[in-house]
This record gives sequence, structure tokens and C-alpha cells, in this order.
Amino acid sequence: MADMGTLYLVATPIGNLADITIRALEILKKVDLILAEDTRHTGILLKHFSIKKPLSSFHEYNEQIKEPEMVQKLKEGVNIALVSDAGTPTLADPGFKLVRTAIKERINVVSIPGANAVLTALTSSGLPTDSFSFLGYVPKKEGKRREFYEKIRKLLEDIETTVIFFESPHRVSQTLAQLRDIFPERNLVLARELTKLNEQVLRGKVDEIYKALSTKSIKGEVTLILR
Repeated sequence: MADMGTLYLVATPIGNLADITIRALEILKKVDLILAEDTRHTGILLKHFSIKKPLSSFHEYNEQIKEPEMVQKLKEGVNIALVSDAGTPTLADPGFKLVRTAIKERINVVSIPGANAVLTALTSSGLPTDSFSFLGYVPKKEGKRREFYEKIRKLLEDIETTVIFFESPHRVSQTLAQLRDIFPERNLVLARELTKLNEQVLRGKVDEIYKALSTKSIKGEVTLILR
């Protein structure tokens, strides 16, 4: 029986392409297949670094269907790299279930560290970094949003942690309004377009950030940090 392949979780730049690591490039060059959240997006990255490898889409809408096929390939000795559109795979992105199944099947899983929006925003926020909680994306449905904010309230009351979460630019105004109603005097950092030309980091009270942005159009994925 042939040796099993390895599943590599390869972090890619969150904006600036120069942030990719030497090791990440080496892995992308040597694997047999690259699973990408968006093959067009990853194709631009690979072309920039002159890497020619087979690409296959792997996203939230086909993850369940493609997982058995990918596990079988790994068992047959195929080395696979999993990448997301930006940053570290499986963090608020597809891939967790594939990793869990691969581990269950005794397939080697190796994480290749690199760019990460959570840590990039946190370390430049000026807020405490000794304890933090990452909560993923703010839910879209109103009922789930209320539960989400209640979870934040309890975290801040119980352990005084720094709370980090993502929001879409289309809903950030709504989120800021709701945060203002619940946590008007809490310290908030809003970071967007991290490592890109139009990078912006705003720091202040929740109410101050809301007033500064409530009438403006926001572009780019947003990272919010609340303390």
C-alpha cells in the first residue's frame, strides 16, 4: 500500500502579496493539488509567483460533497494544500470538517503559518492582548445577532477578555449601531483592508466609531475588536 499523502493548511496573504512565507511557496510548488475557496482568486496568487499546479474549488457550498473524494486522494498518496481566499484556512473559512476527517483517518495534517487578520488587527489595536476571544462572523439573522451580542456581554463581564469578530462591509453600519446601543462606552477598534494600500484602523469608544462611520460607505472585510 502506498504511503498516504499530507494535507497542508497553507496561510496566504490577507492583502499584500509580499506577506507570503518562503515555506508556503515551497509547499504550494511541491503539492499535487491545491484546494481553493475561489480558484480565480488563488489563480492570481499562483500566477504572481509562477506556480503551476492543478486547482480545485473547495468552499462552504461543496465542502460536504468533495470531502470524501479529497480524503480518498490523500489515502492514495496525493499531497494536497488547502488555501482560503486570504489568511489562514479554517478560521471562519471552510476546511475544518476535512481536517477533522483526515485526522480521524490518520492522515498527516500540517499547518503552514502565515498571515492572519485576527492577530494582525489585534497586535496593532492597542487593546490588551493577554486574553482574547475570536467569535467569527456576526450572524446575519436578527435573533442570532442578539444571541451573539449577549455572548459578548457575558465574556466582557466574566473574564474581561478582548473580543474579536468579523463583519461584512454591507452590514457594518447596522452592527455599529447595535454595538452602540449595548456597549456605548466600551473601547472599540475597527480595522479594514489590512496590509492593503487603503488600510484603515480606527480606535475609540463604540459611540465615537459609530458617529465617524454611520454615514460613510465601507469597503473591504472588517475586523472589529471590543474591550
